[in-house]
Amino acid sequence: MGGGMKLSNATLKDLPEGVRGPRYDRARLTPGIVHIGLGNFHRAHQAWYLHRLFDEGRNLDWAIIGAGVRPADAVQREKMLAQDCLTTLIELDPSGKSAEVTGAMIGYVPVEEGNAALIRQMADPAIRIVSLTVTEGGYYIDPANGSFDAAHPDIAHDAVNPATPRTAFGAMIAALRLRRDAGQGAFTCQSCDNLQGNGRVLKQTILGLARLSDPGLADWIAAHSAFPNSMVDCIVPATGPAELALAQGFGIADQVPVTHENFRQWVIEDDFCAGRPDWDRVGATFTADVHDYEAMKIRILNAGHQVIANPGEVLSVETISGCMEHPLIGALFRKVEAEEIAPHVRPVPGMEPAAYVALIERRFSNPAIVDTTRRVAFDGSSRHPGFVLPILRDGLASGGPVEGLALVEALWARMCEGTREDGSVIAPNDPFWDRRQAVARAAKDRPAAWLEQREIYGDLAGEPRFAGAFADWLTQIWSAGAEAALRDYTGKG
Repeated sequence: MGGGMKLSNATLKDLPEGVRGPRYDRARLTPGIVHIGLGNFHRAHQAWYLHRLFDEGRNLDWAIIGAGVRPADAVQREKMLAQDCLTTLIELDPSGKSAEVTGAMIGYVPVEEGNAALIRQMADPAIRIVSLTVTEGGYYIDPANGSFDAAHPDIAHDAVNPATPRTAFGAMIAALRLRRDAGQGAFTCQSCDNLQGNGRVLKQTILGLARLSDPGLADWIAAHSAFPNSMVDCIVPATGPAELALAQGFGIADQVPVTHENFRQWVIEDDFCAGRPDWDRVGATFTADVHDYEAMKIRILNAGHQVIANPGEVLSVETISGCMEHPLIGALFRKVEAEEIAPHVRPVPGMEPAAYVALIERRFSNPAIVDTTRRVAFDGSSRHPGFVLPILRDGLASGGPVEGLALVEALWARMCEGTREDGSVIAPNDPFWDRRQAVARAAKDRPAAWLEQREIYGDLAGEPRFAGAFADWLTQIWSAGAEAALRDYTGKG
């Protein structure tokens, strides 16, 4: 550990000048939420809203207990507990950086096989919300049709071993069983991942898994729990040596600091079965209609990330801001967003699609955010079906242009071949990398092979406008290079 003040409850009173700290007594906090998946995004987003609510002296009985179900989560737990679960948030504004220490999290359950400690914690009636950030690909969805994947080995294990589950969802079901049997109420199950209809998807997974072992419990959960949809938004890079050094630059020796952009948004369906914090007092939006907000964000921001990350990898552009600065990749973003994405997005109160595109362009272009193309390109097997292909289907249905999105898919296929145009190797970057790479290599000579991955594309291989454009782009990329294809599409010389 480098220099700086070690972060702990005891040192909060001595934070370096200019670093904002909690304005509440953490000893007064009691838990109300278990959050599974204590990554950077949760700590920069949902936990920050709660921290600022505590600053106002409100809802002090809603503090967070952290949790994880993967062996790697045990390392994060040790680091967090060593600094009393405090986090240094560093805001990366183009005009300058600022730091804030947040304290909404007060504990972290042991990470263990069978998840007994997590189940006990969630069964405590003081816990009224169990929330998750487990990534878009973590909900056991069949990408071909969006249904629950009951055949997955993890799900099969939990169906046979409901008392010693392997998944977060199995643990939640086990805790809800204990609460039902004890005559206690259910908790709200709250997804905070980038999925359209994330509450609906979480409900599908929980009820689908519960029905495999206990249909009666599934009925009880459906009747008594709640699954609010939400839209979450904040760009939060991964933490590495540079971020550790940033924290030390503020005089703090934080093992797990978080950097983030100077923007947050959280839109939540007001559907909670056991109460909720007053997040709206610190900037969140409660609404009965989350769909349009989440559709705007997922289509323009999340799909926009996929538009630029794959050519960025192929052309050895290391950061998202670097992609936006690249004359051809930036032009690709602007043209695809304006012509093929924004026309399929509805406005929301106070924001038209074109204005949101401009906002996202500014955010992606922020050079202070060192967000890597590799991070953004990760798990295309979930992100392309989830973010890009629904827009493509809308374009086909409406007769609108789809050439740009076909190029985006061709660039993904090119990236999955596993080499950049400078000859360097792209390290595996997808849960199904071996399969994607094998198909990408076959598609080099026969582009249709890529679209025959029905678990990704379904029936899109049979759509002539898309399949023909895809084949033309992939052929050109392999014969003349990605930049030639980008020039042809964007009209940039």
